Amino acid sequence: MFSKHIQRLFTGVALVGLVSSCTKFLDEPISKTSSLVVTNTDQLSALLNNYGNFYSEGNRTAIYSTDDAGLPIPLYNARPGTFSMAAVQFYLWDNLYLANDNRESFWSNEYKKIFNANMALAYVDKVTGPEDVKAAIRADAHFIRAYSYWVLANTYCLPYTDANKQEAGLPLKLTTSFDEPVARQPLDKVYAQIESDLAEALKTSVPLVQNGVPRHWRASKAGVNGFAARYYLNRNNYAEARKYAEAALAEYDRLVNYNTEMKYGRDQTLTINPGTAEAKTVTIQYPYTHNNQSDMTDMIGWKEFLYFRMLNHESWWYIPSEALLNLYDQAHDLRYTYHMVQNYSYDRGLIKPAYSYPGYIFFFKDRIPSGPTVAEMLLIKAECLARLGDPGNAMTAVNTLRTARMKPGPWVNLTATDKNDALKQILEERRREMPFSQRWFDIRRFNNNDDPNDDVTLSRVFYPYNSAQVDMSQPPQTYTLPKNSRRFAAPVPNTEIISSNGLIEQNKY
Repeated sequence: MFSKHIQRLFTGVALVGLVSSCTKFLDEPISKTSSLVVTNTDQLSALLNNYGNFYSEGNRTAIYSTDDAGLPIPLYNARPGTFSMAAVQFYLWDNLYLANDNRESFWSNEYKKIFNANMALAYVDKVTGPEDVKAAIRADAHFIRAYSYWVLANTYCLPYTDANKQEAGLPLKLTTSFDEPVARQPLDKVYAQIESDLAEALKTSVPLVQNGVPRHWRASKAGVNGFAARYYLNRNNYAEARKYAEAALAEYDRLVNYNTEMKYGRDQTLTINPGTAEAKTVTIQYPYTHNNQSDMTDMIGWKEFLYFRMLNHESWWYIPSEALLNLYDQAHDLRYTYHMVQNYSYDRGLIKPAYSYPGYIFFFKDRIPSGPTVAEMLLIKAECLARLGDPGNAMTAVNTLRTARMKPGPWVNLTATDKNDALKQILEERRREMPFSQRWFDIRRFNNNDDPNDDVTLSRVFYPYNSAQVDMSQPPQTYTLPKNSRRFAAPVPNTEIISSNGLIEQNKY
């Protein structure tokens, strides 16, 4: 992670980040061998404004390892070459081979963000500039660091419980010094650091909307409160989670109305079963948000963001499970209409013989919102109200969201008979609204709270496999991830262990 070769990489990233901001360039020339003197807050703001260094989250555990993700055997049989070994291994919660997958970059990319945050904190008291700008930079940097440590801890570490407090956490890098220890700290120290950074970030007075335009890619009162709501929900502290969700909504509560603001975009036409008697032309319809891979306008402009972060899928296919697909009211839920793109498997090469299967599409083919949103705040508020014994107001909150997502009709407003019924419906709505991006984190917390009714045991049926191939000659077998499995901590990439000279230890399974 912070070995010598990673150190050089981080230094280069930090210097490039300072000159590639969307708003301001530095005057000083730089190179890999030159030193850069940071002298003013404009330079640090340029670093933090460079959202390209911060927004992307390539978390393949979130993409493949939950019950939102599917890889049914008939789909795999249709074209095995479409699916990488890493996809299969994440899907089956492998702990033997994944550590050697050299494409696992989520760990290192989040530490790059932490390094940039540390750089901002290291310089903010040494440079010239207005005090209010310095305060905003501090809040931003603490927010970035808290956010990255949280997603890392909830991917590579066991869930935070009393029993797990002394389990392996993360290396805590709080400065730009490469002499800091790289050994993993106990989990309770990691969470103490997250809470400390979150407390500093919550001091921000920066509004999300400035001059009439939301600035989603920087820390704001709405964004930090939104992350705090997510954090305390994850800790099963429902009173605090509700408080911060309501604070975020009080700052900013704009929803996208799918009835009037969502539409189809560019269609894709292709031929299936070419060269055969079954050949025909089909059209795939995409939401308008799919249209452009490199133009960030629609992504940054998605008005529900409290903080701009995206789950990024390099293989371009979020494969929904049958269980997820069946959760939607397919006739009336406009999330199903626009985001569950029918026949998307054709785009991924399953055209001869043709095999039809949908894909979940939000922004282009690879990105879906993972940062806190207005919709998530309504769902957090609803869940907390239900868990705290107020099912009536809980359903009011969830129905506010459904009004913006469903075709008008009597199916919009859900009703509940009691607390447990309300909670069941709210958690189903949460899956419909935020598939893939939050489900892994949710399953971890469900399995470690005081309510046995929301526990989730994950199970798959698939072929045997090894490090290099799937053995389709053997009968399928059942793979299970029990609620207390140590595999809820994903394997740490061996590249990080090696580069630390063994000081970073692998998870124990």
